[in-house]
Amino acid sequence: MALAIFDLDNTLLAGDSDHAWGEFACEIGLVDVELFGSRNDAFYQDYLDGQLDIQAYLRHALAPIAGQSLAQAAEWHQQFMRSKIEPMVLAAGLELIEQHRLRGDTLMIITATNRFITAPIAERLGVPHLLACDVEIRDGHYTGEPEGIPTYAAGKVVALEAWLAESGLDLEGSCFYSDSHNDIPLLEAVERAVAVDPDERLRRHAGNRGWEIISLRA
Repeated sequence: MALAIFDLDNTLLAGDSDHAWGEFACEIGLVDVELFGSRNDAFYQDYLDGQLDIQAYLRHALAPIAGQSLAQAAEWHQQFMRSKIEPMVLAAGLELIEQHRLRGDTLMIITATNRFITAPIAERLGVPHLLACDVEIRDGHYTGEPEGIPTYAAGKVVALEAWLAESGLDLEGSCFYSDSHNDIPLLEAVERAVAVDPDERLRRHAGNRGWEIISLRA
């Protein structure tokens, strides 16, 4: 039973759920639109450039739910799923997941986007295992602070290795699908690396390494 790993944003989704959450938070008045929106765009550009300060970004992304109860945040997330995420779900992505499910593979999403945003999305996509940036919860409320291993860049490899040690599984026959050059460390770690609608840096690297390049948007 092989491990089939998927990045989420701009891989299984036709967009970035983290950035979309920032837009949503602005739209419903959870944050100052001008300040938060400009910082959201700046952080996203840092991500694209491979220069993201992941801890600073996580605190920024979690700011709208800091101090909020789990129930209130979940209500907002339901609205977010309907307005922002559903239009991003790629039919070809769902088909790819199903192909691996039918083979009996273990399905996993590894994403740098925080667990508050991504856990309902993974459930919607039918992927049972999720490694994401964890968020601190105290007394039934989000604190706005990240915790644990940030699943970003090489941190994805660290988090996966910890999960493998706990689960007793390994990377034999494993594959990983991603669009981003930030995921090259994990793409190098699996047996089969697949670049999905890749950014230019990943496209060049994939070409040099002889990796498969596919599109889920064609």
